[in-house]
Amino acid sequence: MAEVTDADFAAEVKDSELPVLVQFTADWCGPCRQLAPVLKGIALEEGDRLKIVQLDVDRNPQTTIAYGVLATPTLMVFRDGEPVRSMVGARPKRRLLQELADVL
Repeated sequence: MAEVTDADFAAEVKDSELPVLVQFTADWCGPCRQLAPVLKGIALEEGDRLKIVQLDVDRNPQTTIAYGVLATPTLMVFRDGEPVRSMVGARPKRRLLQELADVL
């Protein structure tokens, strides 16, 4: 899973042709680590319809603040450069796919 930063967020997320799922994460976040393999699996299965990236909240405060992220993990789906869905907390793969069904 690719990592994005404040510097390349616009190019990688906002300018993407595909919808982008951004995981706002941190090294110290246990639920974020639990969610990582779930997201990697979805990235492999849905890579032609959805781009998945991570953004470290500690190293990228500008983007974190701009989107009002207050907890990790926060998952935010961007389509055409705009956030269209936001979810907080880890969840199993099946539930996450259900929640993403209408944005894919």
